Amino acid sequence: MKKISAILALLSAVIIFSCQQMNGQNNQPKLSKEQQEKWKSKLTPNQYEIMVNKGTEPPFKNAYWNNHQKGVYVSAATGEVLFSSDDKFDSGTGWPSFTKPVSAGKVAFVTDRSYGMDRTEVIEKSTGLHLGHVFDDGPADRGGKRFCMNSAALKFIKQ
Repeated sequence: MKKISAILALLSAVIIFSCQQMNGQNNQPKLSKEQQEKWKSKLTPNQYEIMVNKGTEPPFKNAYWNNHQKGVYVSAATGEVLFSSDDKFDSGTGWPSFTKPVSAGKVAFVTDRSYGMDRTEVIEKSTGLHLGHVFDDGPADRGGKRFCMNSAALKFIKQ
């Protein structure tokens, strides 16, 4: 089953990256030039690509997809605590997945209709920066949500 999940995740990543090359990343408005410059000076190039340009990192080739340590995941931009290892689970997709954020007030949701798909983008509420997407295929006994985040948008603090 995990092998099938890994193959599906890889196939999804190829499709996503192909669509990015053809259509651009997202239909949502970009940050102002001033905001972009602010984040360019604070984020690494990879963090900037993910968080500002709404990029997606490759599955299974990111920092936290297989992290099983106890701790919290904070915003790479602001240091705000966003997710807890207590809510992390192995989704088999190759990205860090959580059942919920630590606080509903830390994230916001934006409809993302890019690439002919209907998805829900997760952004950091205080900045509008891209974190990942949320899907309805998480563990049913834990609320049914899968917050599929980009490692580059997060920093892990071990507890």
